[in-house]
Amino acid sequence: MKILKDWTDDHTKAFQNGPLTFSHGLSETGLFTDEALIELINRHPSEELDVCAMPFPGESVFRTVDFRDADGATLLEIAKTGEIWMNLRRAMNIHPEYKEVLDQMYGGIMSETGVNALNPRGGILISSPQAKVPYHFDKTETILWHIRGKKSLYLYPLAKEFLSDEAFEESMINIISDDVPFKDEFDDHAQVFDLGENQGITWPLNTPHRVVNSTYCVSVTTEYSTPESIRKGANVFLNATLRRRFGLKPSYDQDSEIKRTIKSVFGRVMKKTGTGTTIEPQDFVTYKVKSDDYSLYDVEPYRRDF
Repeated sequence: MKILKDWTDDHTKAFQNGPLTFSHGLSETGLFTDEALIELINRHPSEELDVCAMPFPGESVFRTVDFRDADGATLLEIAKTGEIWMNLRRAMNIHPEYKEVLDQMYGGIMSETGVNALNPRGGILISSPQAKVPYHFDKTETILWHIRGKKSLYLYPLAKEFLSDEAFEESMINIISDDVPFKDEFDDHAQVFDLGENQGITWPLNTPHRVVNSTYCVSVTTEYSTPESIRKGANVFLNATLRRRFGLKPSYDQDSEIKRTIKSVFGRVMKKTGTGTTIEPQDFVTYKVKSDDYSLYDVEPYRRDF
């Protein structure tokens, strides 16, 4: 089965150079029906499953949910009627039948574009009609393969007014969060893409964005690396260390190509040796699933260890 549908030379030209929407056939695999997803949730490793509730007013981050007392059917029902967002991290890599599809997805991408997509990996997102993903950017190259429901993606300019050097660096070294500061006036400059079933979208590396659902949604989000993304990530990792430890004011955009290359070498060494600066916030549970009525209830915060 061919996953990419009606791909043209114009798609290839636009790939990685700007926002690009395309059609795909993931729903034809039968792996993303409710029945298939319930079975998948039941056997997916708990340490690779995130279940999150929407932020309280004034907050910008999801609230972690303890889902261990709920089965896949319960979680899917809460996703349809409640306010949660689920990410089955690396589901497209862990489970053989999904890995086979991931290989087809990226085989098609690499064949059509000539891009060498390194280490492709993918998670499955299942989210409520009320779900909103906060303003953030992805640290690697990303493709969103929307499968079921309707959602809107807001893309913002990749410029310092929307993503400062400081915010960029802070997020790049944060182990958990990709979120960055947002202002309402940013929306005056957003490109809005309304995604329907079997529509995919991709955008240039590190472009800030946010997502708003209109209905219950199922999507696959995939990441991959390129020599450029690896080099940039290492460079910004070093910049973050220089700023936080030595009070310097580095800027990736202002560096020459030679300087970027040198910095990326040092950044990779610091990552491998653990000598660079990282942010490792604690992930605390604040909600738990109540299975008998498909709802969530507050709990005293405790550290997630599952």
